[in-house]
Amino acid sequence: MSFSPALADIRFGCGLSPVHASPPTAEAMLEGVTGPDEAAARYPVEDFATFSTRLVTRADLDLQRKKMKDKAQKQELNDRIRALNRDTFRAQRDWAGSTFLRWAHGPSGFRERLVSFWTDHFTAVGKTVILEYGNASYVESAIRPNISGSFADLLFATTTHPVMMSYLDQLTSAGPNSPAVARNNRVHGLNENLAREVMELHTLGVDGPYTQDDVRQLAELLTGITYRPRKGLVFVRDWAEPGAETVLGHTYSEDASLDTVRDALTGLATHPATARHIARKLAVHFVSDTPDPDLVAHVEARFNATGGDLAQVYAALLEHPAAWDPALANVKPAFDFMGSAFRALAIPEEPMTTMTFPLFRTRFFAPLAFMGQPWLSPSGPNGWPEEDSAWVNPQSVSARLRWAIAIPQHVCPDLPDPRVFVDSALGPFVTEPVRFAAGAAESRSEAIGLVLCAPAFQRR
Repeated sequence: MSFSPALADIRFGCGLSPVHASPPTAEAMLEGVTGPDEAAARYPVEDFATFSTRLVTRADLDLQRKKMKDKAQKQELNDRIRALNRDTFRAQRDWAGSTFLRWAHGPSGFRERLVSFWTDHFTAVGKTVILEYGNASYVESAIRPNISGSFADLLFATTTHPVMMSYLDQLTSAGPNSPAVARNNRVHGLNENLAREVMELHTLGVDGPYTQDDVRQLAELLTGITYRPRKGLVFVRDWAEPGAETVLGHTYSEDASLDTVRDALTGLATHPATARHIARKLAVHFVSDTPDPDLVAHVEARFNATGGDLAQVYAALLEHPAAWDPALANVKPAFDFMGSAFRALAIPEEPMTTMTFPLFRTRFFAPLAFMGQPWLSPSGPNGWPEEDSAWVNPQSVSARLRWAIAIPQHVCPDLPDPRVFVDSALGPFVTEPVRFAAGAAESRSEAIGLVLCAPAFQRR
């Protein structure tokens, strides 16, 4: 088992393309991750600094409405608030369109897959109005720039991001003995959600070596970090729990600050249990639901040896022979299925960038939901399931088939000849039954749909 360009694109990238060559070596794959982010520059998604101006505008309008006595002027403010909410909701079309185009035409499929992997690992969905639509900007600002640096930096960026703090109730968490709680009965005190998920999901794993007391100590250590729309991430000392905290046997300074938070998160990020947890997740996600234990151990060892240098961790994953088993294994989740279909079809940019929101919702958002993966909206902090069985059920399979036959012609008016497409989309994994079906279908759209629904296209 050794490196294969086609398998590199299918297993670790966004699928084969008729216009973009597969990476020639594993080193080229890594350079695609650590080099300039050409896809982000070409297909922009709003970053959080820009997105936060929407939050400031909403806060200003709410304040004006609260003070307003005139009914007509108050109604005008209500209309402006509704328009702001609607515009932000509909902007998701632009962000999803850019994400699809990155999959279709980005020079590094491995980079897009890693962004998707870490987005799922650090699942976060804003809870308040406007912020509930900030998921794409969270990915753009907290995850995408940090996927090839240290895991500690990635952990800090996601843990302290406003969307994550909103999702896991950190924005209102205060130390039970803090000055803020003592003087204001509307401050509710400690919330452990963020601390618990940082340990259970993001670092040590559900079976990690921590106790309930560690969770509470970390939650107390995190008190004081919150978000203000006009200021960004802030540390409010009056909300912080007084005294030092001890997490996993390490006592952190009584002088609480953002630096204390970073120190504690770095300790968790470089813990051996975290290396084990992340190594297994990477192997399961990219290779198999039941990965070779030696592959997991190899990646884990590199994580420990480098202190969580992610570029080195990816190198360990790609250099192990078990990663190149030619038997296709994992089933693509719904978004990955659509993204790889767009890459195989080399869709033009124009329909994706100009399509109306209602059409975009009908053709992409609604089908993604039918396939079990509504856009950036997993049902819990543990993200989307990795198990193949979660994506192969009657509703999902039916939705994939209907979408594959009906929709590609709307984003790719000049559908390719199916007899050519079957080879460009499946490469060395094409089978004779699929080749026959592609040539025998009654219409070009049906033939394209049959190729996209072939097992060799659904798996990687």
